[in-house]
Amino acid sequence: MIPATTLNLGARALGGGRCEFRVWAPRARKVFVHLLEPADGLTPLVKDEKGYHSGILEGVDPGARYRYRLVYDRLTQTIELPDPASRFQPEGVLGPSEVVDPVFPWTDGGWPGRELAQYVIYELHVGAFSQAGTFEGAIPQLDRLKDLGVTAVELMPVAQFSGRRGWGYDGVFPFAPHDAYGGPAGLKRLVDAAHQRGIAVILDAVYNHVGPEGSVLHHYGPYTNNRYKTPWGPLYNFDGADGTQVRRFFIENALYWFSEYHVDALRLDAIHQVLDLPKHSFLENLSKSVRGLSQRLGRPLFLIAESDINDVKLIQSRGERGYGLDAQWNDDFQRALHAVVTGERFGYYQDFGKVSHLERAIREGFVITGQYSAYRKKQHGASSRETPAHQFVVFDQNHDVVGNRWMGDRLGHTVSLERKKLSLGVVLLAPYIPMLFMGEEYGEKRPFHYFANFRDPRLAQRVREGRREEFAGFDWAGEPPDPGLLDTFLQSKLTDRLWERDSHRQLSDWTRELLRLRREIPALAALDKETTHVLNSLERFLFIHRWQAGSEAVLICDFSPEAPAPARPSRSSGAGGNAVGQVGWPTTKGVWRKVLDSADPRWGGAGAIAPDRVEAAKMDHIRFAPHALALFVREDAG
Repeated sequence: MIPATTLNLGARALGGGRCEFRVWAPRARKVFVHLLEPADGLTPLVKDEKGYHSGILEGVDPGARYRYRLVYDRLTQTIELPDPASRFQPEGVLGPSEVVDPVFPWTDGGWPGRELAQYVIYELHVGAFSQAGTFEGAIPQLDRLKDLGVTAVELMPVAQFSGRRGWGYDGVFPFAPHDAYGGPAGLKRLVDAAHQRGIAVILDAVYNHVGPEGSVLHHYGPYTNNRYKTPWGPLYNFDGADGTQVRRFFIENALYWFSEYHVDALRLDAIHQVLDLPKHSFLENLSKSVRGLSQRLGRPLFLIAESDINDVKLIQSRGERGYGLDAQWNDDFQRALHAVVTGERFGYYQDFGKVSHLERAIREGFVITGQYSAYRKKQHGASSRETPAHQFVVFDQNHDVVGNRWMGDRLGHTVSLERKKLSLGVVLLAPYIPMLFMGEEYGEKRPFHYFANFRDPRLAQRVREGRREEFAGFDWAGEPPDPGLLDTFLQSKLTDRLWERDSHRQLSDWTRELLRLRREIPALAALDKETTHVLNSLERFLFIHRWQAGSEAVLICDFSPEAPAPARPSRSSGAGGNAVGQVGWPTTKGVWRKVLDSADPRWGGAGAIAPDRVEAAKMDHIRFAPHALALFVREDAG
């Protein structure tokens, strides 16, 4: 384990004009610091037995710009490059690195953090979220997000990547906040402003591969492993020779974001692409190191995985022989919900499409748990039945779901307002950590495309061709926008203040009300599978019964495309297996009061059909508007 106090890579301003430089460059015989501003100078560093070159220079203040001069076996073999642990690349990936002042006027000294079960996540792309497209440009919207009920914002990757615009998953300087977004100071102001409003900050970190353009890592040492290839770039070398130092580099990077930038959680991108040694696991060591830092800082810090392998080992404790990560995204939940709401059955949606699949996702987490996957053409996954609910993040949209559609179309472009409200309700009232993708809370009209700004025209062409090949299995027509065009990015920016207009305001109010009820009704606030009972009726209706501390709620969801019909709850658990807790349906006693109905004109509906109050004995005779969602609470509970 790397101690939580170990943060010494890159250029660290020590104060008083002193700066310590440290770089891992085992391939270089000698490394010099070449200061470019404010005065030109060349100073050698001292190399140790592990390949680290370090030294303290005088007369170097924050703002100084530099490169490293690497000398190889012969003195004639030299090259000058930015620092692989650069804190700031003010001129982009090809420019010099800059010494950053670690002193910042933080105002979040009393920030206690939030427990993971309290997270309501809002994922955003910094460049597309505001008209300014910067960290500081996002700050004015934080009050709106707080009022909505958001408790955590998740930033798509902000580490320096090539070009001015992109998704960020092709980063090449993992310690440097992107210059186009506002650099280190801008990111700190955004985090500080979020904490002032009680909002946690999640940073998307890419620890599986290096971007295809602008990386200098291979000049310094074996940071990447050419034995493994991905469509996005070479994988990091966690399991080869010198893998120990590569693991150290990225663990220090994670600790750096937590300590230097006060972020609360990291979302680890595509960790199924992290190839590692079981006995020296990067993920396990990362988990240990972050827990150590959390104890030292006195606030909760979390690691949230993205993985498509449906393996709970990632989030099992180390005592259970897991990696000890805190939570993971659940793609199965999204795919089960999307397939039922839209009727789409192509690509990865071909394994879904029944209400019983969604029933299982709500009841257990994963849907594909070892059975044959038609999409993957093999058996896939393992059971998550025993995994606590607070370890799953669920959603109906995210950057991949939208941006990797052929035309970047959002759910609201595909389905009616009624089905969109239904989908939002299932996500936000499920017993898991919910996540919204920017703009979905009010029905953003603009698409969210995949966009990039690579300088190499050959790379840009390969990206265009690769996207066509990747989605050949999806039944999409037309020609997608060119990822490299500026207009493709501009089309993806949110419409300014659209949430204030007409039906968009109604959908925003619907989202706010869902989150209010989730927060204020104890049965909905608790993330607990054991107190959640899901019934599937006729592959058309879901009845979700939740209870906690004397509070009871029933959520009724209509996925039927037909005209209004009686919704008759089954006494069995349906096609998905036994209900958690083996409880009966709450129709034997009590009076239930309706507290929410998506068919109400207040939310843009045509008119509610479900009654305002119903006796338990008559609950199986409720009439229900098509595609509606209604929430009932028991009046005499407790």
